Amino acid sequence: MKRYCLALDLKDDPVVVAEYKKIHQDIWPDIRERIKSDGITGMDIYLTGNRLFMIMEVNDDFSFERKSASDAGNPRVQEWENFMWTFQRALPWAKPGEKWVIMEKIFELQ
Repeated sequence: MKRYCLALDLKDDPVVVAEYKKIHQDIWPDIRERIKSDGITGMDIYLTGNRLFMIMEVNDDFSFERKSASDAGNPRVQEWENFMWTFQRALPWAKPGEKWVIMEKIFELQ
């Protein structure tokens, strides 16, 4: 099993942040199932200010490339992503079209 940590910002508006939190208390059931079927075995999202931090645990077969291709071909996932983008904004250092940015692990306590 692998773990990835990703970051993304929300628009800097308390109303937007509150609505985003509310939506994530009960995400669309078909989106929840898609996340699992793509090989993501665990996902936690944390918030500080308007910065989001996601921890994803994935199975050994998971790949971001396959998930991206799968998502691109699924209208319901695209609807969800477009809806979420109304709340989100790219990090200043994100590449064009990039939303969640994979974070670099720099320390591990053993």
